[in-house]
Amino acid sequence: MTLYIKDPAVDTLVEQYLAVTGLTSKTEAVRRALSDQLKMLANQEKLPDRLAKLQHRATEAGFVSTGGDLKPFFDEQWGES
Repeated sequence: MTLYIKDPAVDTLVEQYLAVTGLTSKTEAVRRALSDQLKMLANQEKLPDRLAKLQHRATEAGFVSTGGDLKPFFDEQWGES
């Protein structure tokens, strides 16, 4: 399948990428940029895992959620009561 990109802004980005990486082929530049981005996304910690770690740290710090509405508490802290 052929890929045609007719956007001057994208062409400028590819030219900048070529200059920074020392590559000479636009095809190779696009291939490498997309491959690197996919690797980065695959290695990125998933949101549920990040939340679980934060909840664990909060529990270790002594925070206990009551499940209630905390807006009145925060309003009071900000002097908005």
